[in-house]
Amino acid sequence: MRLTIASGVSAFTAALLLSPLFQGGGWFWTSLGAVLAVVAAGLLSSRLSLPAWAAPLVGLAATWMYMTAVFASEEAWALVVPTKGSVLELARLLGVGWADIQRFAAPVPETEGITLLTAGGVAIIAITVDLLAARVRRAALSGLPLLALATVPATILTEPISWWAFIVAALGFVSLLIADGRERVGHWGRAVLVRRTRQAAPAASATSGSGGSADTTAMRLSGKRIGFAAILLAVLLPAALPAMEPVSFFTFGVGGRGSGPGNSISIANPIASLKGQLDLPERRVVLTYSNDDQKPHYLRIYALDTFDGQQFGMTQPKGAPQNRTENGPLPEPPGLGPEVKVNNVVSNIQISDEIEQLQFLPLPYPPREIRVDGDWRADVDTLMVFSTREEAAGIQYDVSTSEPEPTADLLDSLDGIRPEVDRRFLALPGDLPPEVGDLATKITADAKTTYDAALKLQEFFTKPGNFQYDLRTQGHSGSALRDFLIRDRVGYCEQFASAMAVLARMVGIPSRVAIGYTGGVQTGDRWEVGTNDSHSWPELYFEGVGWLPFEPTPSGAAGQGSARVPAYAQPRPTATPGTSSTPTPGASSSSADEPQNPATRRNPREVDREGTVATGILPPDDSMPLIGKIGIGAAALLLVLLIPAGLRLITRNRRVRSLGWKVSQPADELTARMVSGRDQLTVAAAWAELDDVLYDYGMAREPSETPRALARRLIQQYEFDAGSAAAVTAIASAVERVLFARDPGRIEPMSKDLRKVRQALAITVSRGRRVRAVLLPPSTLRRLRMLGERLLDGFDLLETIRLRRTAAQKG
Repeated sequence: MRLTIASGVSAFTAALLLSPLFQGGGWFWTSLGAVLAVVAAGLLSSRLSLPAWAAPLVGLAATWMYMTAVFASEEAWALVVPTKGSVLELARLLGVGWADIQRFAAPVPETEGITLLTAGGVAIIAITVDLLAARVRRAALSGLPLLALATVPATILTEPISWWAFIVAALGFVSLLIADGRERVGHWGRAVLVRRTRQAAPAASATSGSGGSADTTAMRLSGKRIGFAAILLAVLLPAALPAMEPVSFFTFGVGGRGSGPGNSISIANPIASLKGQLDLPERRVVLTYSNDDQKPHYLRIYALDTFDGQQFGMTQPKGAPQNRTENGPLPEPPGLGPEVKVNNVVSNIQISDEIEQLQFLPLPYPPREIRVDGDWRADVDTLMVFSTREEAAGIQYDVSTSEPEPTADLLDSLDGIRPEVDRRFLALPGDLPPEVGDLATKITADAKTTYDAALKLQEFFTKPGNFQYDLRTQGHSGSALRDFLIRDRVGYCEQFASAMAVLARMVGIPSRVAIGYTGGVQTGDRWEVGTNDSHSWPELYFEGVGWLPFEPTPSGAAGQGSARVPAYAQPRPTATPGTSSTPTPGASSSSADEPQNPATRRNPREVDREGTVATGILPPDDSMPLIGKIGIGAAALLLVLLIPAGLRLITRNRRVRSLGWKVSQPADELTARMVSGRDQLTVAAAWAELDDVLYDYGMAREPSETPRALARRLIQQYEFDAGSAAAVTAIASAVERVLFARDPGRIEPMSKDLRKVRQALAITVSRGRRVRAVLLPPSTLRRLRMLGERLLDGFDLLETIRLRRTAAQKG
């Protein structure tokens, strides 16, 4: 019976780990009722002495009746007896609940279907635990189904399991193990539950020897200590240990293949998030930023590089430890050569607190260096900056960027250079409608260079009358792409960006789709970006320049109002006679206006000899250096280690102050009582301080020693001089008079006597023992240990009360 109840308790405490998955608490009470039904079924099985295989069947029947009463009582007979209608109703709710789980992200709303699935799953776990612990008597093995229940939130949620829920669940499992141990020991005789004291030990031993009972106190106390210590270490130790990095042959990814749960995060569907923000009825501020060029900049979050024929997706980014933002400059922007003029900008970005589940940083492209708190890493291929441990909500960070500003002549001169990028940026499925390929060929038929082809693709979308901007779209599929390009020509930024990226790949230009925010609107000295600024745009790759954004989405009142076309993507100016379009070598070789030789061009990441940062680089970090942080950590650790010494010092000072009280001759009976009480406090303080001094120096007093015997032993064993001998004798005499004399007489202040005894004892021990007595006093550690034992005695008291009630009922 005890194991059945303990099994239910452990199953329900483990179910508390599911709380972060739900928005409300209705599942809690429904699951509690399901566990109680299983416990009631288990008690009935034990009462009827049913075989082990029959108990789970009774538990399933009880769970079925409970679910019927809660979710399908109107179709049941007498509210609880299942009928055909109630079975169909439960089946319908199960289907609805399964569909809801696939549709919602955690924390999920508490629909009837989801609550039914949760309560049923908890009940099945409870039945399994009862079978293993109470029927098969394998309590330790019952931890496996409990662990399976705990893995549900661990695999779904990005945040770690809350410490309080873990402690409650672990205590539930420990209680099951304790109950199983008591059942096993109880087969040898009646368990005698007494407090663990030296006085009770002989009596318990005698009882065990005469009556055949087993004293299990020490065994149970040891088991509890192990269980509680394991739980405490499991909670505190991970917080003290540094984060471990994966070995090189384990990929560090964001939900990538082969990456463990600790190295992965969930990525919300960027397309769905984009459409959801654009559909919001009112504008909400997402972030604000300021920069040193006072110009708006696109802020990219995701770079989608794979196309499956229906929509673009994202390859899981990888961030090695050396690519942490705290390590300095990020990896070089892919394809960016020294001949390109760059605009070095430093921006300060503040993310709104209302952003949820965002583990990527909105950044201008390409970021060169980022100063942000937390473990943020850069993907080498795309320069997306993400984290597996942090969230972007509410954080503020500085980012330095080098935005390329190529000229049309430079881009024309790059024609014919083979792009050195991954082939995935050119990959297309083989089942695309042939009309799409024909359209790409037709649009770029007159293009003289690759750059000219990109301009013609962009112009195809932005030319007045060709396309209309509308959030009402036909979805994603190969036919939807064909209809958008050829027939309907109505869509929003995601359709425009994806369609241009697909057409670019068809004509041999590497492309990808970026999702983030446009520059927003300026408010004071900062730019304010709202949900209506959510945007998607294509990025095309040119060897020697790298990735460049283009803007095919119609701007102004007919489309994305805050979208802007980059200067290099503007329509070509009409050529006039006498002008030359031949590019001048070195005309755009640096961020300065004057040309420079590429061989002597200064790297924008370079730090000069004086330690100042080159133009556009983040200013020096004024934060505390690493050695300072190490020093603060060491000081904090030292303070923690000195806590026992501080407690000992406080206790000693309090006692010494009481030892200095001077007591005058009492004038009446009331004053005499007050004097007597103060005498007792003074003597008690002196005796307690002497006891702690002896324990700190390794000279602990024997339990059977009287004060007079202790004084005699100290004088003889440690050869006290006359003054020290008189002092310890005076303390012992005062203690005996207070304890045994009807009228103890006048008690003199004992601070001097105690000081003499402490000095006499200190010279008899080694220096190491004296240092330990000051820095890590054993007497204080003994009190902490005794406090833990009193907590364990509290558990024993509860068990004792329970056994007494059981014995009374039997009597």
